[in-house]
Amino acid sequence: MSMIRSVCISLLCLLCFCAQAQEKIWEGTACRSKQVTLTGYLPEGEPKAVVVVCPGGSYHWLDHEKEGTKVARWLAQEGYAAYVLQYRTAGVLEYLTKYRSVVRGYRHPDMICDLQRSIQLLRERYSCPLGVMGFSAGGHLAVMAGEFYQTNFLERYGIEPEVFLRPDFVAAIYPVVTLAEERYVHRRSRLGLLGEWRQGKQQMRDSLSLEKHVGAHMPPVFLLNCTDDPLVDYHNSVLLDSALGAMRIPHLYVQMENGGHGFGADSTRMQPGTTDTWQERFMDWLLNMSF
Repeated sequence: MSMIRSVCISLLCLLCFCAQAQEKIWEGTACRSKQVTLTGYLPEGEPKAVVVVCPGGSYHWLDHEKEGTKVARWLAQEGYAAYVLQYRTAGVLEYLTKYRSVVRGYRHPDMICDLQRSIQLLRERYSCPLGVMGFSAGGHLAVMAGEFYQTNFLERYGIEPEVFLRPDFVAAIYPVVTLAEERYVHRRSRLGLLGEWRQGKQQMRDSLSLEKHVGAHMPPVFLLNCTDDPLVDYHNSVLLDSALGAMRIPHLYVQMENGGHGFGADSTRMQPGTTDTWQERFMDWLLNMSF
């Protein structure tokens, strides 16, 4: 009987953190991108804060599970309303065929438009603090939201938000940062973001290299990566850490020796004693922030 009761309780707990219906964020607007969605994972009771989760994938695809669903369920269990953003990416077909040398496809500023629209909708819905958490290329996107919030990218669709587009905090986990520093750049993400032609233009590279655009009103940042990262050179985060420090932006940079890339919130991909502690460290940091 006690086993049945335990199973029932477990199922009820799971249901508490089930995904809500996917929300198509551009419905009723001039933007026709129907595939862009927000999927919410809500805690019991009032949320401590709202977190938009941006999975990575080199701006070509999205890691929905490790850096999306699992992250959101963990945040919901901790008392946060988490919304996984399925933003526009270049696509697998583009990676294989380079079709964007002929047609536009998806590229900057499509991705930041999707994130700003998400922030707008959630700001209108919630009065609690709102942050953005991103992984790899999604980390680049999350930091862009903190750096470029004064630019209304939604204007191209005739949208003038009446809410503040600046996140209250940003979490960037093994993020892509630089598009200009050739020694450290993640070329696939740069290609995915800029497209076949614009990736070669230095002005475009500089304009979206995050280490070059940390302003005085940048929100607090939690930054984490591993020095053995085989995909995104760890110096990406070093560059961002230096820029944040130079501008005296409150931030925590957690640099780990082991753990690689792409672990997200998947415990089977984490290294004991290193990356398996990152979620706890983030929660400690967030609980000590005052918004």
